[in-house]
Amino acid sequence: MNAMNIRGTYDPEADALFVRLAAGQVADTREVSPGVILDFDEDGHLLGMEVLNASTRMPPGLADAESQVAGEDTPSGSL
Repeated sequence: MNAMNIRGTYDPEADALFVRLAAGQVADTREVSPGVILDFDEDGHLLGMEVLNASTRMPPGLADAESQVAGEDTPSGSL
């Protein structure tokens, strides 16, 4: 199995968090609960997740914090 290269971005203007789990072409999008949207490829593999109204769902300061994801330093605003 290939290593995951997880990337997250937060758009403060839209108050939306997007987490990309894998590269690929989105073939299906499903809102699995209010404001939580999942993207799948044609084989049903999960490619990414979008969370709307993210500031009300994330711990305070998370979007502004510098984080380490998959062993790489990420700039502020990226998760």
